[in-house]
Amino acid sequence: VAMLMNQKLRGVPFYRAVYYIPTLLGGSIAIAVLWRKLFEKDGLVNGFLAILGFTDLPGWITNPNFALGTLILLTVWQFGSSMIIFLAGLKQIPQEYYDAASVDGANRVRQFFSITIPLLSPVILFNLVIQIIGAFQAFTQAYIIGGGRGGVLNSTLFYTLHMYIQGWTYHEMGYASAMAWVLLIIIGSITFIVFRSSNMWVSYGVGE
Repeated sequence: VAMLMNQKLRGVPFYRAVYYIPTLLGGSIAIAVLWRKLFEKDGLVNGFLAILGFTDLPGWITNPNFALGTLILLTVWQFGSSMIIFLAGLKQIPQEYYDAASVDGANRVRQFFSITIPLLSPVILFNLVIQIIGAFQAFTQAYIIGGGRGGVLNSTLFYTLHMYIQGWTYHEMGYASAMAWVLLIIIGSITFIVFRSSNMWVSYGVGE
């Protein structure tokens, strides 16, 4: 999407705004409540599918086979922040590199893998770390959509939600604190591995 939004096309600023708006709204309680209403048994999604002729539609939120998928869909819907970061990275790549590559006979695919990806790798690293940390911290949507209990058969019981339930529902503060430290260690370890491995694939300049 960032590549598409980087093209000199008519109306691109409008489309950039449209793609970014869900990021501003997606983490709010109101959107989580709306999302829950949309995917309920008698929600708007099933109403639309019924118009198309589908029958025996499930309650997407209450069905453990689909509940997690609705949360994933909500998260994907908020990809605007990553898109903006990638777009900023693309803007920093000088057009002269592509012009020189074209003169040398490189097609668009070759330019993408030889110029765009290497020069965008620091941005990819940043986005990767941010998304990993954000994934482990997911809470609000799971709390609202799962009814504060992790959903049916714990289908939406994320780690942070489980930690919250232990601490504030069962008042097991010691257990919840231990879980928080474990979460910190896990996030720190994964982030450390990503940064260490970045030496093999992140390029900070032409010729590296």
